[in-house]
Amino acid sequence: VLPSDRIVMAGIGYGMQGVPNMRAFLEKNEVQWVAVCDLDDGHLAEARDIVNQAYGNKDCATYKDFRRLFARGDLDAVSIAVPDHWHAILSITALRAGLDVYGEKPFTHSLREGRALCNAVKRYGRVWQTGSWQRSQNNFHRACELVRNGRVGKIQRVEVGLPSGHYDFARTFGQEKIEAPPQELDYETWIGPAPYAPYCKARVHMNWRWNMDFGGGQLMDWVGHHLDIAHWGLGLENTGPVEVWGRGDFPTAGIYSSPTRYWVEAVYADGTPIILAGGYPEIQSGTKWIGEYGWIWVDRGGFESEPAYLVNEVIGPNEIRLY
Repeated sequence: VLPSDRIVMAGIGYGMQGVPNMRAFLEKNEVQWVAVCDLDDGHLAEARDIVNQAYGNKDCATYKDFRRLFARGDLDAVSIAVPDHWHAILSITALRAGLDVYGEKPFTHSLREGRALCNAVKRYGRVWQTGSWQRSQNNFHRACELVRNGRVGKIQRVEVGLPSGHYDFARTFGQEKIEAPPQELDYETWIGPAPYAPYCKARVHMNWRWNMDFGGGQLMDWVGHHLDIAHWGLGLENTGPVEVWGRGDFPTAGIYSSPTRYWVEAVYADGTPIILAGGYPEIQSGTKWIGEYGWIWVDRGGFESEPAYLVNEVIGPNEIRLY
């Protein structure tokens, strides 16, 4: 790869998804990964060693302050995988520094932040991508093409089933004892723009998502997957609902505040209703379009229809083909 064709990259956040994302970029010949950034010394060392091992040298730079990383001046793009409450600040700062961005879902922590980020992408003329790997899976792609081409007729409603409850990603449930932050973690910066809360093991790495100050629970984690597929099948990716209401069951004790069960109904401009739920067995996991003549359902590892033959139908040369 010629130097002029090389994309110089760095990454921020290595507590969970940042590592596999970086490994995928490292497999691309056109990418040169030069630096890693994290507030946890352990995560930082692990990420640095992965890069150095991939290149067979010790050239990878490390940073704990993202502002110093962006000030390097040699970066083309950055991959960001940090808690939700930091998404907008890191991303807008990267865009202002002239960088293209690959950002983890959800887009931002709030709708208002999301609009600010969209405006920044336009203002600074940069490229943005939010990972949505389900669109690259054959069963999701085929299901959406079948729906778009009217195989079940006019859609009467869509049901989107997401996970419920809280999952102990970090195996720290119950470790809510207030204590001094470990020396290797810059906890003050980790809290950042969120309301201050004292350190405890259950509050940070991976399980932060169950606290509404930092994340948004299962709904925020999964809405970018299955509701995205619902929009793709309906051709509604560039719009949103005109009416939304919802309810949730929230914890009454402990440090976690995101709903463990929820039910949301949204209506779109053409009258199509979408039900989005977690913890209700009548709403099947995945995305289900219910039309005049039957239904199509798709999930990770699942693809069914009524009538059953629809899943094997061929999309004709003059029909709608999705990218």
